[in-house]
Amino acid sequence: MLVAATVLGAGGASALPSAPPSGSASPGAGGTRGDQDESNGRRGDKENRGDKDDKGDKGDRGEESGRPGSPASTSARPTTPPSTGASTPASAPTSASASASASASGSASAKPSAVARPVPAGAVLAAAEAGPGAGLPTAQGLQQALATVLTDQNLGTVGLAVADAADGQLLYGKGENTAATPASTTKLATSLAALSLIPGDTRLATRVVKNAATGGITLVGGGDPTLTALPADQVQVAGVPADPDTAPASLDALARQTAAALKAAGTTTVVLDYDVSLYTGPLLHKNHDGENIAAVTPLMVDEGKVDPKSLADAPARVTDPAGAAAESFANLLKAQGVTVQGKAKAAAAPAAADAPVLGRVDSPTMARLVERMLTTSDNTLAEAIARQAAIAAHQPAAFEGAATAVTQELARLGVPMTGVLLNDGSGLHPGNAIPPTVLVKLLGLAASAQHPTLRPVLTGLPIAGFTGTLGKRFGAGSGAADAAGLVRAKTGSLSGVNTLAGTVVDADGRLLAFALMTRTGAPVDTARAAMDRVVARLAACGCR
Repeated sequence: MLVAATVLGAGGASALPSAPPSGSASPGAGGTRGDQDESNGRRGDKENRGDKDDKGDKGDRGEESGRPGSPASTSARPTTPPSTGASTPASAPTSASASASASASGSASAKPSAVARPVPAGAVLAAAEAGPGAGLPTAQGLQQALATVLTDQNLGTVGLAVADAADGQLLYGKGENTAATPASTTKLATSLAALSLIPGDTRLATRVVKNAATGGITLVGGGDPTLTALPADQVQVAGVPADPDTAPASLDALARQTAAALKAAGTTTVVLDYDVSLYTGPLLHKNHDGENIAAVTPLMVDEGKVDPKSLADAPARVTDPAGAAAESFANLLKAQGVTVQGKAKAAAAPAAADAPVLGRVDSPTMARLVERMLTTSDNTLAEAIARQAAIAAHQPAAFEGAATAVTQELARLGVPMTGVLLNDGSGLHPGNAIPPTVLVKLLGLAASAQHPTLRPVLTGLPIAGFTGTLGKRFGAGSGAADAAGLVRAKTGSLSGVNTLAGTVVDADGRLLAFALMTRTGAPVDTARAAMDRVVARLAACGCR
C-alpha cells in the first residue's frame, strides 16, 4: 500500500507515495562510524581536546553494529524482540502505553527488516503498565537504593533526575535543576523538535534540474547527508546491510534517471553545476576536526567520508563535500554515456523553483533518520536534521537558526527552558547546557499519548548491551549486566563529561525516565561503568 508522504527538497515540501526511497535498488550510504558516541576514551590526543563528542574509544565499537538477533538479557526478566520500527497511529490512544504500542507496531506499508531494529517503544511501555498497582517509587526509596552507587568517586559531579515515564512526575533528583553539559544527549532535543515541526513521513529530496541560464544541468542538494555513491551490495547501515525501509537514496539511481532524460532529448554532453543554497551560515562546526563531523552542507554523499566504506570511529572527511558529490555524480553520468564538460562548480544562483526536473531520489523518512541518528549518535546527520527543523520553523538553516528553532519549539511544547542553552544540534559544542529535569521532560513527551508522532525518539534509543552506542556497555563484569535489555538511553561524551538519558523498566514493571549527567576526571570507561551501575540499581528495585 502506498501512503502519502511529504518530501522536502531545496524547493520545499511536496507529496509523493511513501514507497521505498527512489534508488532503493541501489540503497544508500553505510552508517557513519566516525559520528558514533561512546568512543573517546582511548584516543588520548582526541579526548583531551575537550571538543570531541563520543569518539576515540575503539574498544567500544560493538555498540554501533546493530547486531541481528533478539536481545537475550542477562536479567531474569525477559526482553522484547526487535521490531521494524515506529510509525504514526491514525489516532492517539487514551493511555501512554496504548499510544506507544500503536505507534510502534509498524505501518501497513512497512517491510520486514533485514537489520536488527530497536526494541519497540510500544512494547517497553506496554510492559511497564503491567505493574501500576505496585505504586510509584518514592523519593525515600530511590534515595536509599541509589545512595551507595551515587557516592562512587568516579562519577565526579553528578546531576540526576528520575521520573515516571507515564506522566512525567519527578520522583527523585540530585542537582536535577542544575544545567550541565549534555554532550550528545543534545540530540534528544534536536529529535523531539524536528519531529514536532516536520511530519515523520517526510523525505529529503536530491534533484537534478535543467539550468536555463547555462543550458546545462544543476544538482540540487536537499539536505540529505546519507545519500550514497556506493553500489547496492556495499551499502550498510550501522554495520549491516540496509533494508528497504532504512536504505538511503542512491546517487547512481539519480545519475541513471538524469542520463535517461538527457538522452531522450538527444543530449549526451552537458555542463554541470550544483546548488547548495538551502543552508546558510558557516560550513564548519565550532569544533570541526575533519573526522567526527563533516562540513555541514545540503549536498554530500556518504556523509562526506573520504572512504565511503570506512567503518572507523572517526573517518577522514573530504574538505569540500558538495564538490566531491558533484564529481561523483559526473563520474556516474559518464558511466551512463553522458559526458560532463569541465569541472562542476557551485551554481551562481539557486535553481529556479519551476525548473524542469530530470531526476530525483529521496531519503528514508524523517522518523527513520531520527532513529538512525540517535542509535548511532551521528553528528553529521544530527546537524542536517536540526537544519530541517530550522527550515520548518522559518529560521535560517544555520547553526544559530537551528538552535533557535529547537529552543522555540521545545518551549511551545511546554518544556521548561530555564538553564537551557543550545549552540548546535549534535551536542559537539561544549557550551550547550541542559538540566537533567529537562531531559526527562523530553523523554516524557516522547512517551506521551498526546504526542504519538514523537515516538521515534524512544524507538531510536540504543538498547543496553545490544545496539548502537550502548552495545558494549552493561556487559558481564560491569556490575550492571542485570539491566542489559531493560535500559534504552542516549549516550553523550565530551572530554571530562559523560551523560546518559533514557528509560528503564524497574523491578515492579514501572517504566522510569532518567537523566544522569556527570563531570569527572576519571578514565572515561571507568566513569561510564559507574554510571551504568546507577541505572542498573534503578532497574533492580521497586524503590518504595
